[in-house]
Amino acid sequence: MFKKFFLSVILIFVAITMIAPFLIMVIISLSKNGQISYTDASGIVQNLTLANYSHVVNTIPVFRYFFNSLFVSVVTTIGQVIISALAGYAFARINFKGRNLLFFTILITMFVPPQVNIIPLFFLMRELHLVNTFPALILPGIFGGFGVFLMRQHFLSFPKELEEASVIDGCNKFQMFFKIVCPLAMPAIATLSIFTFISSWNSFMWPLIVTNTDSMRTLPLGLAIFKGSYREIMLWGDILACAVICTVPAVLIFLLGKKYIINDMMKGSVKG
Repeated sequence: MFKKFFLSVILIFVAITMIAPFLIMVIISLSKNGQISYTDASGIVQNLTLANYSHVVNTIPVFRYFFNSLFVSVVTTIGQVIISALAGYAFARINFKGRNLLFFTILITMFVPPQVNIIPLFFLMRELHLVNTFPALILPGIFGGFGVFLMRQHFLSFPKELEEASVIDGCNKFQMFFKIVCPLAMPAIATLSIFTFISSWNSFMWPLIVTNTDSMRTLPLGLAIFKGSYREIMLWGDILACAVICTVPAVLIFLLGKKYIINDMMKGSVKG
């Protein structure tokens, strides 16, 4: 009993340390810049207003940045899920020459820091005349070694009897994959989707290098530019209002898909 109580106290404390900074950020974003002080915390929660959000919207093209980030993240997520699922299933179930060598090569890409690939990718996009376009923002993120590895490991846990039964019922490979395999792989697909979306949404370095106009910049990049425009006086209310706009979509995506992640973890913890 004491052990369970002690564990609950620790978990509550950890949850508070995680949630408190986000709540403080939201409160400051709703406060007037003149009220924000390092010495007077009581002034922060008085007279909350949306003036900071209004000022940010009127100062920079937030909606354009938001659309760019959302479009790039959604398309990147869909593309990576499709490619990773198909490749993962092929590595798990189809025997072909050089399968293990090819899969090992894909695993090696997981150990290469993304910063190493930035310059070669930029030169490639420049030669293809894709700089400052949506394809340049999307294509490098569609393939990922982690996604292929995750889906392969999930497909290896599937009982082959289900696939054999679908073949007896007259399904071909594609019908079996989309009608039998994919619905059963929803926990892994949801997990990969969440990780890919959040990674693409938070991407900063690659959009900074490959875009050069406001019409193509993403939200994290727009936030950095907005922050850099205040060199003498730092308007924390405006900056944190931008940060809230950047953070909320990623939080919502995680909350919507967390049950699939939990189900996948519980499935792996139960012995057959």
